[in-house]
Amino acid sequence: MSTLRKQAQDLLVAQLTDRGLDVEAIKTRLRNQVIETPSWGYANSGTRFGAFRQPGAAGSIAEKIADAGQVHKFTGVAPKVAMHVLWDLPNDEALASVPAAAAEAGVSIGSINPNVFQDQAYKLGSLCSPFAGVRKQAVDHCLESIEIGRQVDSKVLSMWLADGTSFPGQDDLIDRKHRLLDSLRTLYDALPADMTMLIEYKFFEPAFYATDLPDWGMSMLMCQKLGAQAKVLVDLGHHAQGVNIEQIVANLIDEDMLGGFHFNNRKYADDDLTVASTNPYEFFLIYNELAAAEERPNAPHIEYMIDQSHNIKSKIAEMIQTVMNIQTAYAKAMLVDRGALKAAQLAGDVQGAELCLVSAYETDVRPLVGLVREEMGLDPEPLKAFAASGYQAKVDAERANRVDAGGLGQ
Repeated sequence: MSTLRKQAQDLLVAQLTDRGLDVEAIKTRLRNQVIETPSWGYANSGTRFGAFRQPGAAGSIAEKIADAGQVHKFTGVAPKVAMHVLWDLPNDEALASVPAAAAEAGVSIGSINPNVFQDQAYKLGSLCSPFAGVRKQAVDHCLESIEIGRQVDSKVLSMWLADGTSFPGQDDLIDRKHRLLDSLRTLYDALPADMTMLIEYKFFEPAFYATDLPDWGMSMLMCQKLGAQAKVLVDLGHHAQGVNIEQIVANLIDEDMLGGFHFNNRKYADDDLTVASTNPYEFFLIYNELAAAEERPNAPHIEYMIDQSHNIKSKIAEMIQTVMNIQTAYAKAMLVDRGALKAAQLAGDVQGAELCLVSAYETDVRPLVGLVREEMGLDPEPLKAFAASGYQAKVDAERANRVDAGGLGQ
């Protein structure tokens, strides 16, 4: 360890201790953080206009899992990888490769994500389609996804629907709601006792008139009608401009309905940009609510997942950077003096309350997070360590000039 790094770490620990913070407790929470990375984040991806190919992008699910293992290897807090069934598992051979690949990479399978939005049959909807045969096709695929989850020991079924209508009068909005609930109830009844169904929402796109799961209220309503194994999944990019996401998070926590996140960032719509790349303060404020919830009795279990599309950035390195951004936001959120914050709130001290948050946000926590990594036996600078490992050059050479086997935007 360099002398300067050690001095920065000692100075920050002393400052935090002087502020009355339990540094060891914060370090423990940082070590215990669990972040799920997405298989599709390691494959070629792009936009509606085409994919941007990279020589080392993963093709098979085994390669995606291997790359996810690198992220966990250098960060220590990304032990799970999500799978997208149609993109990752084109045949039984691919599914059979998953357990060995996960064991070799040192990760486990996180959420299982059905795909009910790409098939031509879903043009008018999947679970909400006016056609019973289409609804059955979608339900059958989701039931198969639940079975796949059993086989790979996944505990989460993550549901996102592209269902909606693009023109007024296209379909009966109430009928679509009833079809949705009926279809979801069939899936819910098939869940193993230890599996959670996460129901995601999105206020628009690809439908442009009415989306069947447009907001957290509709997702929560579906979950309440289904039962305790159904929870709301919040995707940070699935909101209109200016929506107060941290308020949504706080309300869902209070109702015991927040089940998970898809972490990303947005500038205009559902951009799927790098976490905290365009509005890091908003991300901190969201994490402030999450960190506070962890300190309450009966703290909720929340799945923390990455879902972003870093199309023009190096796949593995970018995922490492994303995990680091999440660690940073979490560390800062734990520095909030909650006693002082509550006192200021109850006294009507608006500025004092705000400054409790600003003080934590403006603290440079990199020495603390680096110290935690060192205590975990990791390099304090994961990006530099990964670059020096030679893994990227190795897979670039091995995977170049071959036909890719799946990924977003292909």
